[in-house]
Amino acid sequence: MGGCSSWARPELLLLLLLLGSAWLRVGSAHPTPPGPTHPPGPQLRVRLAGYPRKHNEGRVEVFYNEEWGTICDDDFTLGNAHVLCRHLGFVAATGWAHSAKYGKGVGRIWLDNVNCAGNEKSIGDCKHRGWGNSDCSHEEDAGVVCKDERIPGFKDSNVIETEQSHVEEVRLRPVVSGGRRQLPVTEGIVEVRYKDSWAQICDQGWDSHNSRVVCGMMGFPAEKKVNRNFYKLFTERQQLNYRLHSVSCTGTEVHLSLCSFEFYRGNSSAACSSGMPAVVSCVPGPLFATGNAHKKKQRQQQQQQGQPRIRLKGGARVGEGRVEVLRSSEWGTICDDRWNLPSASVVCRELGFGSAKEALTGARMGQGTGPIHLNEVQCRGTEKSLWDCPSRNITQEDCKHTEDAAVRCNIPYMGYENLIRLAGGRTEFEGRVEVKRGSKWGTVCSDGWTTKEAMVACRQLGLGYSLHAVTETWYWDASNVTEMVMSGVKCAGHEMSLSHCQHHGASLSCRNTGTRFAAGVICSETASDLLLHAPLVQETAYIEDRPLHMLYCAAEENCLASSARLANWPYGHRRLLRFSSQIHNRGRADFRPKAGRHSWVWHECHRHYHSMDIFTHYDILTPNGTKVAEGHKASFCLEDTECEEDVAKRYECANFGEQGITVGCWDLYRHDIDCQWIDITDVKPGNYILQVVINPNFEVAESDFTNNAMKCNCKYDGHRIWVHSCHIGDALSEEANKRFEQYPGQLNNQIS
Repeated sequence: MGGCSSWARPELLLLLLLLGSAWLRVGSAHPTPPGPTHPPGPQLRVRLAGYPRKHNEGRVEVFYNEEWGTICDDDFTLGNAHVLCRHLGFVAATGWAHSAKYGKGVGRIWLDNVNCAGNEKSIGDCKHRGWGNSDCSHEEDAGVVCKDERIPGFKDSNVIETEQSHVEEVRLRPVVSGGRRQLPVTEGIVEVRYKDSWAQICDQGWDSHNSRVVCGMMGFPAEKKVNRNFYKLFTERQQLNYRLHSVSCTGTEVHLSLCSFEFYRGNSSAACSSGMPAVVSCVPGPLFATGNAHKKKQRQQQQQQGQPRIRLKGGARVGEGRVEVLRSSEWGTICDDRWNLPSASVVCRELGFGSAKEALTGARMGQGTGPIHLNEVQCRGTEKSLWDCPSRNITQEDCKHTEDAAVRCNIPYMGYENLIRLAGGRTEFEGRVEVKRGSKWGTVCSDGWTTKEAMVACRQLGLGYSLHAVTETWYWDASNVTEMVMSGVKCAGHEMSLSHCQHHGASLSCRNTGTRFAAGVICSETASDLLLHAPLVQETAYIEDRPLHMLYCAAEENCLASSARLANWPYGHRRLLRFSSQIHNRGRADFRPKAGRHSWVWHECHRHYHSMDIFTHYDILTPNGTKVAEGHKASFCLEDTECEEDVAKRYECANFGEQGITVGCWDLYRHDIDCQWIDITDVKPGNYILQVVINPNFEVAESDFTNNAMKCNCKYDGHRIWVHSCHIGDALSEEANKRFEQYPGQLNNQIS
C-alpha cells in the first residue's frame, strides 16, 4: 500500500495478513489427490481457527503450497500438539481435540496419519502420508489446546479471526476537492486493490448494509446517505475499471471479503450496467469528528446519555484495550468465554470506532480488578450496545481475571505517524524524537519531558508504551537534524499526537538547546500495571502513639510531619496512622525501578537500598480535597513477596539483589515497617479521605495510570480511627465517586 496516499489504510494490510488472504475453496468429503511430498521449508505457517475457542486453542490450519488446509485426526497424538503449539509460540500443549470440535474447515486436508516424536521444529518434519494425501473428511479435523504461556520473545498470536476470500485492501477515494486534503476521509468511492492498481465496485444492489461494513473497516461506527447525483456527474467523465459486483452484506461482517460478491473477469471497464461505482459516506466517532458543529452535536448527545457504561483500559493505542462495563455503580470486566469478532465489533462501534480488527482473550491487555460482570456474551453484530446482547451472569468459579476479554478496533487513518520519527536509536523502538512542523523536521526540547509526553510520542509512532522518557540524547546523535521546532510540550497522556498537547507554538523557549538535550524515547509493546489491594488497607489500619526515641531513622528519611522538627527530642511521641499495603503487578511486563542499581542509595539507618526516591504518596484529605497530613514511601526495596500459582519469584532484595515486581506477583509492606504510616499528630478530629497513590511521579511506565490511586473514607475522633469504603480511584461510577467525596461520616459511633 502506498504510504503517500492520504486515503490509503496501512493498518488494513496488517489485518489481512493476520487473517490470511489466500483463496479458500469449499472442501470436499472425498480424499484429495496427493500433493508434493517434499518437506516444507520455512514458508510453512500454522494458525488456530474455528468456534467457539480462545486464543490458545482451536482447529489447526496449515498454509502450504499457497493454500490453507487442515490436519486429519487419525493417529493424532499429544506429541503432534506439542510441535504445533510451539510453532504458534506457546511453551507446550495441554491437550488436543478430534472430530472437528472447533467446526469443520474448508479447502484441502493437507496432512493425515501425522506422527511426531514431540521435539520436531515443524509439523512438516514429522512422519505423515504426504502432503494432500488423505482419506479423511472435514468431520475429522484436528484441534489443539496450548498451555497459555508464551515462549519468551515470541510475538503474541491471539487473533480470533475468520476466514476470508481474496479481497485484500480496500479504501475510500475522496473526490470532493475539500475531502482530498482532510483526514479522516469519511466519504468517497469504494475501491479494492487489484493487481498493482485500484478498481471500483459496481453499485448495482449496493445498500446500507454494505456501506456499514465498509465504514466499519475504515474506523467509523455508522454510515449515512450520500448524494449520488454529484458522483454520477463525476464518474461520467472517468474511465472506471470494475472488479466486484453483486456485493451483498448483512452489515455484521468485519471485512468486505466476508460478504457474498462476484468478480468481474477480464476487461471490465464498461461492465457495470448501472454505470455507477459504489460510493460510501461514514459518520465519524467523537474522537475523529471534524468541524465544530459536528463536535458540538456529538457532545450534546453524550451529555444526554450520561456517563458511558463501557470503556477500554490498558491499551497502548487508541481504540484498543481491556473491555470494562459499569453495573450497579461498579466497573468490572467481561469473561472471554465465547468472545468473538461480532461481540467485539459491537463494543468498538458503541465507543465511536469502527468494527473490530481483533477479539482478544486471556487478559492480553492486562488483568482488570473488581467484579467480572458478564460471561458468554453473544452479539449478532447488529446491536447498538453490548448491553443489548445475550449474556450470562457468572459465578466466581466460572472465570478469573486471567480470562478478561479485550479488543482492537479499526480506527480512521489520520496520518499522525507521518509527522514523527525516531533517529539514532539502536532499534526501531528507541531514539531521539523528531517532529515535522510545516515542511521542516526538527527536535523537541526536553524541558519538562516526562513519561506522559513520551507515552504520546510512542502512541503516535505506533510503538506501544513508553518505557523511558529520555532527556539527554547525546549518545543518539546520528542525524543531520539539529534545529529545534517544538518546546514546552505538556501532555495529559491520552492524546493521539504531540501536536494535540500544550506547547509553545512558534515562540520556542528551551533552557538547553542542541541535540544533546533533545527529547527521546524508548518504547515497548508491553508495560507493567501496579494496583493496590484496597481491602487490606481497610483491614489493617490502626493508630499508634510511637515514642520519639524510636523515630530517629524515620526522621532522617523524612517520614514524619514537618512539626516533628520542633518536638522535644527524644521525649514525647508522634501519632501514626499505620496500615499494610500490598501492591500487585497486573500488567504484561515486570515493574522495574527507573534508576539502574549503580545509582541506588544505601541507607545506613535502615540497612537497605532505595531504588526510587518516591514510590508511594500517602495523604489525608478533607472531603473537599484539602491535604491535612501526608506521608511518602521511598521504595525501601521492591521485591516479590508472594506470587500467583505457577508464577516464580524473580526479585529479592537480600544481598544487593535485583529489585522489581514480577507480573503476577505482589510486594507487601507490612503495617509494622518504618514509614509505612502517615503522621497525623496535628490532625484534628473529623471526617477525612485517606488517599494512596502508587508511582505518583510516573517515573516508571505503566499501561494504565488511572488505577494508581486508592481512596478510603475515614473518621477520626481524636482517639480512634475508622477506615472503610476503600476502593481504586476509578472503580466506581461518577455518581458513586461524588457521593463518596461528600460522605458526612459515621454519626453513631461517637465516644461519650
